[in-house]
This record gives sequence, C-alpha cells and structure tokens, in this order.
Amino acid sequence: MSNEPATGQSDLIYGLEDTPPFWDALFAAVQHLLAMFVAVVTPPLIIAAALNLNTSTTGYLVSMSLVASGISSFIQCKRFGRLGAGLLCVQGTSYSFIAPIIAAGQLGGLPLIFGSCMAAASLEMVVSVTLRYLQKIITPLVSGIVVTLIGLSLVKVGIIACGGGFAAMKNGTFGSLQSLMLSGIVLICIVISNQSGNKYLRMSSIVIGLIIGYVVAWCMGLIDFNSISGYGAFHFPSPFRYGLDFSWSSFIALGLIYVITSIEAFGDITANSQISGLKVQGAEFMKRAQGGILADGFNSMLASMLNSFPNSIFAQNNGLILLTGIASRRVGYYIAGMLVLLGLFPYVGLVFSLMPEPVLGGATLLMFGTVAAAGIRILVSQEIDRKASLVIAISLAFGIGVEMVPDILCKMPQTIREIFSSGITTGSCAAIITNMIIRAKKG
Repeated sequence: MSNEPATGQSDLIYGLEDTPPFWDALFAAVQHLLAMFVAVVTPPLIIAAALNLNTSTTGYLVSMSLVASGISSFIQCKRFGRLGAGLLCVQGTSYSFIAPIIAAGQLGGLPLIFGSCMAAASLEMVVSVTLRYLQKIITPLVSGIVVTLIGLSLVKVGIIACGGGFAAMKNGTFGSLQSLMLSGIVLICIVISNQSGNKYLRMSSIVIGLIIGYVVAWCMGLIDFNSISGYGAFHFPSPFRYGLDFSWSSFIALGLIYVITSIEAFGDITANSQISGLKVQGAEFMKRAQGGILADGFNSMLASMLNSFPNSIFAQNNGLILLTGIASRRVGYYIAGMLVLLGLFPYVGLVFSLMPEPVLGGATLLMFGTVAAAGIRILVSQEIDRKASLVIAISLAFGIGVEMVPDILCKMPQTIREIFSSGITTGSCAAIITNMIIRAKKG
C-alpha cells in the first residue's frame, strides 16, 4: 500500500486490506447492520406517511431502500476503478433530502421524486471532479449552516409524526393523548438506553425505543398484522416501477442538497481514512475521496432507478470501526449482502410500514434534533467573527423564516415558490451567496 499508517493503526485488529475469519467478519457486519438499519428504513417511512401512500407501496419503498443501500455499500467498499472509496464505508438512505422530496412528491408524486432525484444526482458526480475548487465555496461555515437548517426543518416533520401525522390532522385526532403518550414512551426509552454504560445498549438505543413503542402500539390494538397476510414471499427489484417525471424547481432544490451532501461525504471519508490508519492528505487520499463522492452520486442515481431515495455515506458506522478494531473493507461485503437479502423479503418492509406514526415520531424527533446539533457543532468549531456572524444570521433568518411563514412567497411566480418553499434551499442559497460576498471564510 502506498499509504503510510497513521497514529491509530496499532489499535486495529484487522486493517483495511486484511481478511478477517468468517465469524469475526460476520460479527462485525451484524453490529454495523444494527447501527444503520433503522436509519435506512426511516426516511421512506416518513416520506410515505407524508404523501399518504398505501401499505403495499410503503413496504416496497422500504424494501428497495434496503436493496439500494446494500448495492451502494458494496460499490463503496469494493471500488471499481475510480468509483468508490475502497474503505469499510457503508451507505444508506439520507435524511437530508426528506423535506425537498416531500415537496416534490406533493407536486408530482413518486414519478417526479425519482426523476428529479436521478437527474440531480449528476451534480454530485460533477462535484467529485471539481472537489478541490468547491471546497473554497462550500466552506465548513456554509456546511454547518446547511446541516443546522436540515435538522431544524426536519424537526417539524418529527413533531407532526408525534401528533399522529398528516392523516390525523385531516380527521381531527391530531395531538391526541394516545399519540403523545406513544411518542413519549419511545423518546424516553431511547434516552434511557443511550445513557447506559453498556456500549451495546447505547448503539442499539433507537432500535430498542422503536421495538418497545411498536409492542406497546400492538398491545393497544393499533397494529393489524392481518393486513399484510396476502403479499408474496419476495420483493424483486423492478426498475422504474413508478415511472419518471421532471421539474426544474425540484431539480434545483434537490441539487443544492446533493452539493452539500458531497462535502459531508468528504468529511466522512476523511474520518474513516483516519480511523483506518490511512493518510488524510496527498494524491492517494484525494483519489479515495473523489471516488467516494463519485460513488455517492452514482449510487443515488442507481437508487432512483430502483425506486428508492438518495443515498449518502453513514458517519455513525465510523465509530464501530473504532469499537470493533476491524477496518477491513471485506466486512462491507457481508453488510451489503445482508441488506440486499433483507430487502428481498417483503415482510421486513411491510412490518415496518405498519408502524404507527407517533412511534416513528418519538425516534425521529430526537434524531432530527441531533442533526441540528451536529450542524451547531460544526459552526462552533469555526472562528465566529463579525463577518461569520452576519452570514449565519442572514442564512438562518431566510431559512427558518420561509419555514415558519411560507406564505411570504405567495405573490411570487410558481417556479420561484416551488424552489424556495423549502427553508433548506433558501437558507443554503443565502449561506453560499453571502459567504462568497462577505468572504467570511476563504476555505
């Protein structure tokens, strides 16, 4: 290998190119799967609930998210030429795209979602080529603002789910004591598990909270398993099942998130390389980073073809490399295989599709708050001088303002309304433009 080991490599049991014994690799893969499984299936559940999709369609979307995640993870770990990071680097459905996807779905349904996501993914592939230059525009200050806005925008989605969802808003049951109790039980269970001194309880805290909430909901008679008894034994991928559509407004809104996601992917690849004992500077590292971001965009395009949503590199799995001491990318092949197998069985997706929204809301509310907190951490890690404060103030004011009072755009042309109705899009544009003009950070 051309990479010299970094300081932490002595802590690894198996390095990047090592081949662990079968049981060691399987045990590490199962832990990675547990850490990412809920995060993979949650976005399609949120999107399906917001668009009021039926159980069959929701189950299929969940299944395809697992299949797409498995294929994407294999590509990242295996590395095909310039495509892929070649690290133990897993991918799954991204939370960052939820708000613009819901907006696109309300405008043109699933065809518009998949068509726009597939087209906009090409922007991230372009970023991989121009990575050196874009770092001067998408600075850590801008990234921190955007991640914060993503979290704050999604908190609204989580709160609506806690109250019973959009369907409850229509039938007058929104905010019922039953819904708030369910979401509260899940939230409390997650917090208690996360505070445990046992590392396995901490890693599984969201899974534990969802399982307890699911069981409580079933005991309350809110889940009917008979409704999924008539479905087949397998869910075979059917590319372009729901068709494709396109609109420039959705393309622009999603494209901005792809650009920001590419910078996040760069950070995740840097952390993964460092944990794996590799250099995080130089030509070899830049090739690895560009390959990972190229695969990030390519895999999102592939996911759209498979009727799934954009994929991104999962940062939480980097911590498991430290915990297990296993950085071998061959473990990623096991993870990929298990994800695809789980996706092929429809009952996995269908069982999740029956989860009441308050149960899901209790978990997602905390997760989305964590996303906002991650953005704040990025911001406070920077030097916040007068110019930086001005960029943050303008960006948050525009982004949160549009989220709170969307009618501010009611007199604008429809295309403008569709593009900037998302606080993430509006705030991101404001951050990029004001940062370039004020030059708060030069990268």
